[in-house]
Amino acid sequence: MRPSLFLLFVVGLLLSCQQKTSQQQPPSSVRLPSEFEQQAAVWVLWPTIEHVADMPNRAVTIALIDSLLPYVAVKLVCPNDSVLASAKSYISAKTLANKQFTLLSLDYEGFWARDMGPAFVFVNGQKSIADHSFNNWGGADSVACQRDESLDELVAAKFGLPIYSSSIICEGGNHETDGVGTLMATLTVEKQRNPTLSQQQIEEKYRALFGIKQFIWLNKGVHEDDFSWESPIEGPNGQQVYTLLTTGGHIDEYARFADANTILLAEVDSSDLATDPIARENLIRINENLKIIQAARTPDGKPYRIIRMPMPRSIVRQLSPKDPTYSILSSLTYTKKPFPTGKPILGVAATSYLNFLITNGVVIAQKYNQDRDQKAKNILETAFPGRKIIMIDALRINLGGGGIHCITMHEPK
Repeated sequence: MRPSLFLLFVVGLLLSCQQKTSQQQPPSSVRLPSEFEQQAAVWVLWPTIEHVADMPNRAVTIALIDSLLPYVAVKLVCPNDSVLASAKSYISAKTLANKQFTLLSLDYEGFWARDMGPAFVFVNGQKSIADHSFNNWGGADSVACQRDESLDELVAAKFGLPIYSSSIICEGGNHETDGVGTLMATLTVEKQRNPTLSQQQIEEKYRALFGIKQFIWLNKGVHEDDFSWESPIEGPNGQQVYTLLTTGGHIDEYARFADANTILLAEVDSSDLATDPIARENLIRINENLKIIQAARTPDGKPYRIIRMPMPRSIVRQLSPKDPTYSILSSLTYTKKPFPTGKPILGVAATSYLNFLITNGVVIAQKYNQDRDQKAKNILETAFPGRKIIMIDALRINLGGGGIHCITMHEPK
């Protein structure tokens, strides 16, 4: 439900971009690598959309690229040559000259690389692409969705990589893996994307496409990531706030693998409970997920090491008709009450210290100019020894329902 031209969920189920037939049969031996393994590159898509009128998304993209290049190659994709030329005017000459930096022109609509970009796997040791289906986070616009859904196929063709397709509808932002066959994901998201499939059928498809051997199914994502059409929700101090083009519960907002034996899990600060109903709801959801993780076991039968990560205080911002996010929100059909078209609204950003990117020698995380920023950084330094922790301001991305992890995709070495 991020900012493509979004239609109703029911309509989305009927559109042709939602599912595909396999180009090849799923491989018999496949491994989905973890994010904490050595990487060949990080893929980034140049933003073709904005969220807030006075906060261009390209600022985050440029800061991200500059933070990554000392550590890993970056492949920046633009949807056409015209946008590529425009992007070059914002990128420094130093970056353009960097041998680790590559500019590509491949068609797409959005810029959420984690969800509709190439999902790399190893098939008998050979790097390949697992091409799952995509339906615009539970709804779809036929033209935009088909463009985004085809991006991984363009990548495979350009670089001569084998591609294995599946009809399973999903996004990379809801997939956490240890690299040895465990998938941790939000079950409600997977079921919403695939309403005709049972949990067993979903698991069978992931076993075939990604080589998954065991599943850690968490119940619900965080409240501020609930579907926008379910807004408004009660926010801090009783304010009515809208969630902003969110996914319905992606796991990368609240639970992440730091290594094969360690899971980072969001933690609600007790000081938020008195004034923030979002925090109170999150406490219920996170505690349920904590019990599931505590009961889970690594492939060798050991309990996971669980590290708790603070959640930022809720960030509420006023949006008006001049803001692109507002325009998209005004086009939705709401389940609670009609959208107040033409009047300003309050939106709650999809903030998280867990929506970070892991790559060679560095973790790129998010900061919010809150006193919790330093605590989050200290925890990341403990969880990722040997990696530098760089925190950047990505609020303008959060105001569109995503974060640093959402706008990147790692390519394994």
